[in-house]
Amino acid sequence: MKEVMKIRKLSVAVLFMLSSTTIIYGQKVEKDTIRKEKNIEGVTIISSGNKKSETAILGDQKKAIIQKQAMGAEEISRKGISNVEQGLTKITGITTVEGRGLFVRGLEERYNYLLINGLGSPSNNPFQKIIALKQFPTDVVGKLNIYKTFNSNLYGDFAGATFDIETLTIDKPFSKVEFNVGVNTLSTFRDNFKVAEGASGIEGYLGQNSEDRRLPGEIRDSRPSNYNFSAQQSLNSFKGSWNVDNVKSMPNTGIGFTTAQKFNVGEASTLSFLFSLNQAAKYTYRNGDNNLFQRNGSVIQPNNLLNKKSYEYETESSALLGLGYKNKGTNVNLNAIYLQNSTNIIEDFNGFKLGNVNDIRFFRTNQQDISRFLDLQLTASQKLGERHLFKAGASYVMNNYSQPDRKIFEVDYPTDFTKAVISYGGNNLVRQYLDVNGRFYGSAYGEYSVLLGDKGDRKDYPMQLSIGYNGFADVRENSYRFIFSRNPRNLNETSIINIDQPQTTFNNAILNNKFNYEEGSDSYSYLSNIYQFVNAGYLNFNYKPSESWDILLGGRLENDMRIIRFHRNAIAKTTTLKPNNNYILPSISIKKAINDKNNIRLSLSKTITRPVLIETMPIEYVNPDNTTILGNENIQNSENYNIDLKWEYFPTNKEMFAVNLFAKRIDNAIEKGLKNSGNAAGIAFTFFNAKRAELAGVLSLGRISESLDKFALGINTTFMYSNVERSEEQLELEKPDFINLDQLKKRGLQGAAPYVINADLKYEYKNLKNFTKTVSLVYNVSGSKILTVGGAGLGHYFEKPFHQLDLVHQNQIDKNWNIKLGVQNILNTKYRVEMEDSYLPLQREDLTAINNYYNGITFNATVGYTF
Repeated sequence: MKEVMKIRKLSVAVLFMLSSTTIIYGQKVEKDTIRKEKNIEGVTIISSGNKKSETAILGDQKKAIIQKQAMGAEEISRKGISNVEQGLTKITGITTVEGRGLFVRGLEERYNYLLINGLGSPSNNPFQKIIALKQFPTDVVGKLNIYKTFNSNLYGDFAGATFDIETLTIDKPFSKVEFNVGVNTLSTFRDNFKVAEGASGIEGYLGQNSEDRRLPGEIRDSRPSNYNFSAQQSLNSFKGSWNVDNVKSMPNTGIGFTTAQKFNVGEASTLSFLFSLNQAAKYTYRNGDNNLFQRNGSVIQPNNLLNKKSYEYETESSALLGLGYKNKGTNVNLNAIYLQNSTNIIEDFNGFKLGNVNDIRFFRTNQQDISRFLDLQLTASQKLGERHLFKAGASYVMNNYSQPDRKIFEVDYPTDFTKAVISYGGNNLVRQYLDVNGRFYGSAYGEYSVLLGDKGDRKDYPMQLSIGYNGFADVRENSYRFIFSRNPRNLNETSIINIDQPQTTFNNAILNNKFNYEEGSDSYSYLSNIYQFVNAGYLNFNYKPSESWDILLGGRLENDMRIIRFHRNAIAKTTTLKPNNNYILPSISIKKAINDKNNIRLSLSKTITRPVLIETMPIEYVNPDNTTILGNENIQNSENYNIDLKWEYFPTNKEMFAVNLFAKRIDNAIEKGLKNSGNAAGIAFTFFNAKRAELAGVLSLGRISESLDKFALGINTTFMYSNVERSEEQLELEKPDFINLDQLKKRGLQGAAPYVINADLKYEYKNLKNFTKTVSLVYNVSGSKILTVGGAGLGHYFEKPFHQLDLVHQNQIDKNWNIKLGVQNILNTKYRVEMEDSYLPLQREDLTAINNYYNGITFNATVGYTF
């Protein structure tokens, strides 16, 4: 008689993970069709690599003392998820809006940290805390682990979550080819889509066109000295063209190949091999407001009132090579991960700026953002008998981010864009070069664990002691340089240009001595170096006094040393800052299993939050609309005190309902705000430490499947309250001169959302060949949150709720062919940033928009063939 094991019918089941193996102890039943069957024919031990299934992951979550959530390969595939960022937004309390990273429990990306296979990972973008995870394809992901409470073997940089990406572990050999095509209602098949000249060719597709945009050789390896380029050098030393091509934007495409092979070596050992290669291209068009406000006496009026059209052509490349060796007690893995992102951006602005209401201008930015990231990793574990386990790992990362030859020109708004008048004075032609060079990044960990006590009749040993180390070293060199047009005859030289094809006119103007190029960078402040060294030792003691109690005590001693070397403007003497802090970071986690369906959990900890790189970089980053970002080299780490209380209910091994109460106090909370500046706009965006912030919230999670037969419903919500006690510096900047301190309005923490809602509804059924088909409807939104803290009477900039609704259909046609169909952003909500809570009236009450635009609806189709 055919025997089938149904996990949900087990009367006795134990699920646990050791290394990469899931062990399921289960009973056999006679017939799957007899729902009440209880007869036990015998007990069989089944060893499987099925730790990536949703049921296995939920079982692991139920049993573990550490509060974490996970998403395995099965759920990733079922939801049609193509990259890690998209996958993480399906986890409780996590959402993302417009490329600003991941928000966890309503807290923005600054409060998160990333591990890859347990090793620290630097950001390859100075404007983000962690790697843009949309660059990380899910084809090579075995599991995404999300830690929302702290334990001492995690880095102390923790307030929102720590993400750990486990690369794919090979259960059985396979090879897969996948092709994706997507059409956007706003961006695809658009005529006159603008891209930098040559960016749409094969070099642009592979991201190699950045070579033509490098800093000219005459000044590349030397300190700025107001170098005056000759006419011939102005013509020949700059390979990047001012021209743009007008193309028809094609569908977004992606192609990927993954092969995983496993070989037996002797009787008890295996050797595995994983190789994955992915390439994708995407066109994005946006059109909306780009405004800025200023105080003028007793009213607030627009300083910039601009329309902005943005054309982005983005390509992504990734490769992963993995080698693994495993026997009964040994596991060794070598991984090489390469990520590259190249975004060619054309931005057209029209309107007035700097309060010049009657001076309507047109200006264009032609830039490329390119990042490269190579992570080499070696990890190993060794079991000695039943009680002892050694784990170690090390990584070396090479990463670079640059905006080479960011070109900006400006003209009076023309009636005919083929005959615009440009003046060669007044900084109307500017070239910027930003380079953030990761000269060295190394991460390592080592841990020894021992199981103590006697099992007796228990399944597990009652005690486990772990002692370990982890840390990283990060060395960055930052260079920011400017080249301007120079009028050698000091005359009001002008030309008539076609705004899309100005290069020939510029060349003729150079030959006719109307202008040449000259570097305008400061000789000293253009360069800065940031060194960060984090080293920590930790101790964990896990004690299980009974089958229903589980207690984890942890202590971490972490040293954080940062060295910032830079020059102030026009000052030759080097300024060196050396903040060096030692942190004692305790943690305790307690789990009480009330019965086999209910758990109560309590976690308490102290952690820190380190700033994003741009927040500490001592530069003034200038945008074409005259907005600037000022790094604050004196920014301090935040210190966080966390408490979590959670109730979990598991109706079946496929269902879960949970309620989580949490509270945090954040001393020296980091916030983005406005301050007065000597630049043309009069204000700048910069970063401050608040005195402290308090947050409290509740999360609820429900996963319902069995009672709905073929349907599965998942709903999770986060509601949070936050309040900030301002620092003295913030009080001075935020308080208008016409009110008292006690009249200053209370506000929440910058970047903290009052609510987050995620939901997904799945319908699963079988085709005639008994292969699975699923349809999933996925929704998420986060509440209105402060994007930038206002100052001097100006209101705060609020990022308004953005409702995201996606539909995914997954169809496994047979054992080889798979099709995914998806519709993203069905609601096509407008993205909006608005100014609110001003102390003064607006000159125009109907005008509060800072930024707004639509993204359009995207239709995707993916075809995969596995063999």
